[in-house]
Amino acid sequence: MIHPDSALFQTGSALPLIPVCEHFAGNEKFIRKAVTLQSSMQVRFDVTCDCEDGAPAGQEHEHALMVGKLVAELAGPKNRLGVRIHDPMHKACHDDVDIIVAEAGQNIAYLTIPKPLGYDDAARTVEYINKAAAKNGVPTPPLHILIETQSALSEVFQIASLEGLEGLTFGLLDFVSDHQGAVPATAMRSPGQFTNQLISRAKAEVAAAALRHGLIATHNPCLEIKDQSVALEDAKTARDSYGFMRMYSIHPSQIESIISGMQPNESEIERAAQILIAAQAADWGPILHNNEMHDRASYRYFWDLLKRANINGKPINTAAKNLFFQ
Repeated sequence: MIHPDSALFQTGSALPLIPVCEHFAGNEKFIRKAVTLQSSMQVRFDVTCDCEDGAPAGQEHEHALMVGKLVAELAGPKNRLGVRIHDPMHKACHDDVDIIVAEAGQNIAYLTIPKPLGYDDAARTVEYINKAAAKNGVPTPPLHILIETQSALSEVFQIASLEGLEGLTFGLLDFVSDHQGAVPATAMRSPGQFTNQLISRAKAEVAAAALRHGLIATHNPCLEIKDQSVALEDAKTARDSYGFMRMYSIHPSQIESIISGMQPNESEIERAAQILIAAQAADWGPILHNNEMHDRASYRYFWDLLKRANINGKPINTAAKNLFFQ
């Protein structure tokens, strides 16, 4: 039997297969707590160790050392740990890179570069990370770039073309602040973040640039941490209306809501499994399923859906699991 990865020819860049939620943690206690959650929960998510907002002022060097040692200690196949460094204009940016790469090396799941002012800022930082990795004899980790300024948004397609990137992230709060009062504070949360025209346009541009260059677009967090339905609806809207395929969490209570909102429901997963099982039985020729015709064009969609459900720990039809993921 031919596996779908071989049978279904993909044109363009295949999107990375990474969890749909990343949870930010800024100090040792919260990082360890998040890693414990990673190990105990059935669903999968990444932990982003924060050197930017997590570092106490004046203790950036010590904080980066702590983060680097924790990533080296705690990272594993199920415990994916990334790191957000300081922005390219900050004096601690290069020091963060030097320390994290030297301490954690190939254990780093990804590095996130915040607040570049444009393509040149992003490119210089990517080049510095590449040199640091080469100096330490380790591969450059996948890179994510946070789009948080109007100037970066104006060059977002160029930024997305940089080699080594895995994703683009939209930074809502800084982006709103960058408008110096022209965008109201109501745009920092729902429903305003989806109805304000400037913010809605920015989200669409970030997602479009990411998808054009085969990257994952990550949505900004939800500020509401008590009512979990808000994070769930934000994730659904970001996924269904804008094309974001990942979202970050700022509180552990949001993780499962984000994963649910970013993922297809059980009936969609089951439908995809049934169609792909029938397709393989037909040697990937056209089939009739519930009075609908399907062929390789739709099989690609359902295969992407099933792969993402699997990487995020969602239950999958046992027959499909055995056929495609063993």
